[in-house]
Amino acid sequence: MTRRAGSTPTSDQSSLEVVPIGMLRPADSPRLAGESDERIKMLAETDAALPPILVNRTTMRVIDGMHRLRAAALRGDEQIEVRYFDGDPETAFVRAVEANATHGLPLTLADREAAAARIIASHPRWSDRAIASTTGLAPATVAAIRRRSTGFSTQSNTRIGRDGRVRPLNSAEGRRRAGAVLAARPDTSLRQVAEIAGISLGTANDVRDRLRRGEDPVPDGVRAKQGHAKPDAGAQPGQGRRRAAKSPYSDLPQLLQALRKDPALRLTESGRILLRLLEVQAISSGDWEDLISSTPAHCLPSVAQLARGCAETWSQLAIEFDKRAKGIA
Repeated sequence: MTRRAGSTPTSDQSSLEVVPIGMLRPADSPRLAGESDERIKMLAETDAALPPILVNRTTMRVIDGMHRLRAAALRGDEQIEVRYFDGDPETAFVRAVEANATHGLPLTLADREAAAARIIASHPRWSDRAIASTTGLAPATVAAIRRRSTGFSTQSNTRIGRDGRVRPLNSAEGRRRAGAVLAARPDTSLRQVAEIAGISLGTANDVRDRLRRGEDPVPDGVRAKQGHAKPDAGAQPGQGRRRAAKSPYSDLPQLLQALRKDPALRLTESGRILLRLLEVQAISSGDWEDLISSTPAHCLPSVAQLARGCAETWSQLAIEFDKRAKGIA
């Protein structure tokens, strides 16, 4: 069986083992209403041998085969044949949905929609088509579920398709993000830029080349295709290039937003501390005007001195970050 993109390798084809029924735990089932008593009774009354069930080796929780397990217990059996699955609970749930979508008692529409919502939460980078293939829903239905899912706006800007390839949802935004990274840290390796921006190495290289030529990181064709505004038609030749070469710190909000979504920072304590510090420090020039005008006059000298001290500290920190980045690259 072909595994879905991003899934953990499993051992569905492991050798059969006979396990005491009492050792097994109930399934984390995609069936909202639980097992069907009618189907359990029908399976218990059959003379045919029941197929082995699928069990998570780590948790001993049933993944596929709860009807068969209940039927075996109803018949008075003390043991049952199992095949083991090796993977995390999230991937085990996906495997349960796949199994129930291909054999046995079909999942209801409500079951499949609830399963899709759960998979979107556990595997947010999977494409709508990949999740649709797993759940038996239409890609448009999965897209609608994703839009109304909690936290949709904070999900990754890339999707992993059924073929396992990572694709950006919006290549223009990915190029903008890459441009911001390169503007702030020109020596960042292309691999790091691609990972942060959610684009391919080839696209990251193209963005770098365009910036070196003083061009917008987003080509006109991509901008027009994805609804981004074109440069001012009345601008004089070269004006667009001059705008593209504006202050390397003008895209700090976009760069900070990209870092907020990076799991390597978001899911570690030190990373969260760094993000909080950056969020406090990354203010725009528009915010400066409000702060300056609202600060009492007698506080201005002290605030200016503190600002210079903070700037010196952050400047030194930037140097150390650059040194480490060059060492990694």
